Amino acid sequence: MSHPRTAVTTTDAPTPAHTFSQGVRKGPLLQVSGQGPVDPVSNEYLHPGDVRAQTVRTLGNVEAVLRAGGATFDDVVVLRVYLTTRDDFAAMNEAYGEFLTPRCPSGVLPARTTVMTGLPRAEMLVEIDALAVLD
Repeated sequence: MSHPRTAVTTTDAPTPAHTFSQGVRKGPLLQVSGQGPVDPVSNEYLHPGDVRAQTVRTLGNVEAVLRAGGATFDDVVVLRVYLTTRDDFAAMNEAYGEFLTPRCPSGVLPARTTVMTGLPRAEMLVEIDALAVLD
Protein backbone atom coordinates (compact mmCIF):
# COMPACT_ATOMS: atom_id res chain seq x y z
CA MET A 1 0.00 0.00 0.00
CA SER A 2 1.45 3.34 -1.04
CA HIS A 3 1.20 6.28 1.35
CA PRO A 4 0.82 9.79 -0.03
CA ARG A 5 3.62 12.25 0.65
CA THR A 6 2.27 15.40 2.31
CA ALA A 7 3.83 18.69 3.32
CA VAL A 8 3.64 19.65 6.98
CA THR A 9 3.31 23.38 7.61
CA THR A 10 2.71 25.58 10.59
CA THR A 11 2.80 29.28 11.41
CA ASP A 12 4.43 28.32 14.74
CA ALA A 13 7.76 27.73 12.93
CA PRO A 14 9.58 30.03 10.51
CA THR A 15 8.47 30.12 6.90
CA PRO A 16 11.18 28.48 4.76
CA ALA A 17 13.31 31.05 2.98
CA HIS A 18 14.09 28.62 0.18
CA THR A 19 12.33 25.96 -1.86
CA PHE A 20 11.55 23.24 0.68
CA SER A 21 8.80 22.19 3.08
CA GLN A 22 8.98 22.70 6.84
CA GLY A 23 8.32 18.99 7.10
CA VAL A 24 7.23 16.04 4.97
CA ARG A 25 5.15 13.09 6.10
CA LYS A 26 4.91 9.78 4.23
CA GLY A 27 3.15 6.99 6.06
CA PRO A 28 4.53 6.78 9.59
CA LEU A 29 7.65 8.85 8.75
CA LEU A 30 7.90 12.58 9.44
CA GLN A 31 11.03 14.43 8.38
CA VAL A 32 11.44 17.94 9.79
CA SER A 33 13.62 20.21 7.65
CA GLY A 34 16.61 21.86 9.25
CA GLN A 35 15.50 24.62 11.56
CA GLY A 36 17.53 27.55 12.83
CA PRO A 37 17.26 30.22 15.52
CA VAL A 38 14.55 32.18 13.72
CA ASP A 39 11.52 33.82 15.30
CA PRO A 40 8.41 32.40 13.57
CA VAL A 41 6.53 35.70 13.78
CA SER A 42 9.17 38.16 12.55
CA ASN A 43 11.37 35.68 10.62
CA GLU A 44 14.36 37.41 12.25
CA TYR A 45 17.45 35.51 13.38
CA LEU A 46 17.71 35.63 17.17
CA HIS A 47 20.44 35.52 19.82
CA PRO A 48 23.54 36.45 17.80
CA GLY A 49 26.65 34.84 19.27
CA ASP A 50 24.70 32.78 21.88
CA VAL A 51 24.62 29.11 20.83
CA ARG A 52 22.77 28.09 23.99
CA ALA A 53 19.83 30.43 23.30
CA GLN A 54 19.96 29.61 19.59
CA THR A 55 19.73 25.89 20.41
CA VAL A 56 16.61 26.40 22.52
CA ARG A 57 14.93 28.55 19.83
CA THR A 58 15.90 26.06 17.12
CA LEU A 59 14.53 23.08 19.08
CA GLY A 60 11.32 25.07 19.66
CA ASN A 61 10.97 25.44 15.90
CA VAL A 62 11.59 21.70 15.38
CA GLU A 63 8.96 20.98 18.03
CA ALA A 64 6.40 23.20 16.27
CA VAL A 65 6.80 21.28 13.00
CA LEU A 66 6.64 17.94 14.83
CA ARG A 67 3.41 19.03 16.53
CA ALA A 68 1.94 20.15 13.18
CA GLY A 69 2.71 16.68 11.82
CA GLY A 70 1.09 14.92 14.77
CA ALA A 71 4.33 14.02 16.56
CA THR A 72 6.29 14.83 19.71
CA PHE A 73 9.93 14.46 20.62
CA ASP A 74 9.03 11.04 22.01
CA ASP A 75 8.35 10.01 18.38
CA VAL A 76 11.73 11.28 17.15
CA VAL A 77 14.28 8.56 16.41
CA VAL A 78 17.14 10.84 15.35
CA LEU A 79 18.10 14.50 15.51
CA ARG A 80 20.94 15.91 13.44
CA VAL A 81 22.71 18.94 14.87
CA TYR A 82 24.92 21.15 12.73
CA LEU A 83 27.30 23.56 14.49
CA THR A 84 29.66 26.11 12.99
CA THR A 85 32.40 25.42 15.53
CA ARG A 86 33.45 22.65 17.89
CA ASP A 87 33.86 25.33 20.59
CA ASP A 88 30.04 25.56 20.85
CA PHE A 89 29.50 21.85 21.47
CA ALA A 90 29.37 21.91 25.29
CA ALA A 91 26.91 24.83 25.49
CA MET A 92 24.72 23.35 22.75
CA ASN A 93 24.78 19.94 24.42
CA GLU A 94 23.74 21.38 27.79
CA ALA A 95 20.84 23.38 26.32
CA TYR A 96 19.85 20.39 24.18
CA GLY A 97 19.68 18.07 27.19
CA GLU A 98 17.69 20.53 29.27
CA PHE A 99 15.20 21.01 26.44
CA LEU A 100 14.82 17.37 25.34
CA THR A 101 14.83 15.41 28.59
CA PRO A 102 11.43 16.61 29.90
CA ARG A 103 9.92 16.23 26.42
CA CYS A 104 10.74 12.51 26.24
CA PRO A 105 8.55 10.96 28.93
CA SER A 106 9.47 7.48 27.70
CA GLY A 107 12.95 8.17 29.08
CA VAL A 108 14.51 7.35 25.70
CA LEU A 109 16.23 10.32 24.10
CA PRO A 110 16.50 10.37 20.29
CA ALA A 111 19.70 9.21 18.64
CA ARG A 112 21.83 12.15 17.52
CA THR A 113 24.52 13.08 15.06
CA THR A 114 26.47 16.32 15.51
CA VAL A 115 28.44 17.79 12.62
CA MET A 116 30.67 20.87 12.43
CA THR A 117 30.08 22.70 9.16
CA GLY A 118 29.32 26.02 7.51
CA LEU A 119 25.67 27.10 7.71
CA PRO A 120 23.60 29.13 5.22
CA ARG A 121 23.60 32.36 7.27
CA ALA A 122 26.42 33.97 9.25
CA GLU A 123 24.01 34.55 12.17
CA MET A 124 23.35 30.82 12.51
CA LEU A 125 25.49 28.97 15.02
CA VAL A 126 23.24 25.89 14.98
CA GLU A 127 20.76 24.10 12.71
CA ILE A 128 18.77 20.99 13.68
CA ASP A 129 16.57 18.55 11.74
CA ALA A 130 14.55 15.57 12.95
CA LEU A 131 13.16 12.24 11.80
CA ALA A 132 10.10 10.95 13.65
CA VAL A 133 8.22 7.67 13.31
CA LEU A 134 4.53 7.73 14.22
CA ASP A 135 2.32 4.75 15.05
